[in-house]
Amino acid sequence: MMNWRVGLGLLLLLAAVFSGWSLWKQHQLDKPAAARSDRPDYVLKDFEVVSLDKQGKEGFTLRAPHLKRRPDDKTMTLDKPVFLFPDKDGAYWQTRSRTAWVSAKADQVRLKGDVNIDSPPGTARPVKMVTSHLNVFPDKSRASTPAVVTVTQPGFILRGRGFETNLKTKQYKFKSQVRSSYDPSTRR
Repeated sequence: MMNWRVGLGLLLLLAAVFSGWSLWKQHQLDKPAAARSDRPDYVLKDFEVVSLDKQGKEGFTLRAPHLKRRPDDKTMTLDKPVFLFPDKDGAYWQTRSRTAWVSAKADQVRLKGDVNIDSPPGTARPVKMVTSHLNVFPDKSRASTPAVVTVTQPGFILRGRGFETNLKTKQYKFKSQVRSSYDPSTRR
């Protein structure tokens, strides 16, 4: 027969191990999850920022009423942004949208909602482009979208799906469903 002291010791040892395990498990549950944070590390209101490219030249200028930056991936989200993208002559293409997302290195800008792009003021043949969303790559002076884009110039309207443009050379191309109309009465 087992000594009552040995039985009591084993029972107390089991209770201590179980209590320790329970405390450890509770401590693990109390730790915050290592999920991404949607809380910004800074917020800007009514601001203007000039972003430089790798060569130290202006990549774009940005004006907006509201910007938030995420601390975990350093990306930014914007409300009602106005981007000014310089062309090869130093004039600015003006781009507006409802919202935008900017990558951590500012090498990609995703514009969403009522995207309007206007050629620099004073351009001989002004261009206006309208689409639902547009991805801009400032370092490469390129922009593209799979969505429908309408390009308007004096006397000419061009519409198509899938669009790419070079902001420096002002050349663009459509991928499909291209339609054009010409109205000489609206020409300047």
